[in-house]
Amino acid sequence: MAKLSEDAQLFYENTLRESKRQIEIIDAKIEEELARVKETINQLQEQKKAVRQIYDGSALVLGTR
Repeated sequence: MAKLSEDAQLFYENTLRESKRQIEIIDAKIEEELARVKETINQLQEQKKAVRQIYDGSALVLGTR
């Protein structure tokens, strides 16, 4: 591979740094979104448990379970 000119070297070094920074920002956003989704899933699971208890109780009273 041919040796890069000083300008080309600087360009690619800057490009490398900026790309790495953007990847880190995207990774952080992904982690934030995953945390939000996990919290939503936990809340929905808790709601489902509560509704399931109501359902099971009603079914037991009606003798349909």
